[in-house]
Amino acid sequence: MSSRRGSSFAGLSVAIATPFRDGKVDYERLKEQLEFQLEAGTTCIVPVGTTGESPTLTHEEHERVISETIQTVAGRAKVMAGTGSNSTAEALRLTKRAEKEGADATLQVAPYYNKPTQEGFFQHFKAVAEAVAIPVCVYNIPGRSAANIEATTIQRLADVPGIAMVKEATGKLDACSEILGTTDLTVLCGDDSLTLPMMSVGGEGVISVVGNLVPRDMLQLVQCFRAGDLAGAQQWHHKLFSLCRDMLGLATNPIPLKAAMQMVGRDSGELRLPMTPLDETELGKLRKTLQTYGLLN
Repeated sequence: MSSRRGSSFAGLSVAIATPFRDGKVDYERLKEQLEFQLEAGTTCIVPVGTTGESPTLTHEEHERVISETIQTVAGRAKVMAGTGSNSTAEALRLTKRAEKEGADATLQVAPYYNKPTQEGFFQHFKAVAEAVAIPVCVYNIPGRSAANIEATTIQRLADVPGIAMVKEATGKLDACSEILGTTDLTVLCGDDSLTLPMMSVGGEGVISVVGNLVPRDMLQLVQCFRAGDLAGAQQWHHKLFSLCRDMLGLATNPIPLKAAMQMVGRDSGELRLPMTPLDETELGKLRKTLQTYGLLN
């Protein structure tokens, strides 16, 4: 597999959930979650992304979660800090702070709500990349941000030295193929169930949600493919597919993930409004899904 600009981040990255207790961030539980990931062999931890409920964290909490993550991981894995914003000035402030704390890279979500033009996207990511020395992962998730970063814009961004990776969460394999065929950027899958299809066309791994629950299984899928064991990778893909579909399809991420983590005793399940818990019918479906997978008796 040829080396790409962000190949040092190839493998399993986990978009870590932010645990809450009584309305506050539970930093002790966060450390437990991080140790769980490190024991599993996770390549990279991604704090305060979508799964980490970044929209409802205060600026102080956002910065502290990143800091606590870096200090706990202590070089045993990489840390890609979620420091994006729909304000370029705010993204710059958060990213510079994360770099100072020791983050290995930054995950930069497409500016949301204000819907920039393609030129606006380009100038935004370029400004961030030029302001810091750590690599930038451009996070394209139009389902959340309300606008798509076109492949032509990503091709332009590939000329900016600090841009190294794309987290591709459009759900379109063609978008992944176009980026990989025209740039030397690393593509990381942003949808768990598409990990194997994206790796088959040159993607180098996944920034995973399900990895909060089963990091070893996600890592097996990635490692099997990278080792040339396609049959093994396919077996893991099909095993994980039902978990991804049946769990994450119940409600907006991270609602079902946090409920699942509560069921297996690894989180309080607490969310912050406007996120609301699953209802009893949904909880029953989730419990059955976890039992079928073997996570619950």
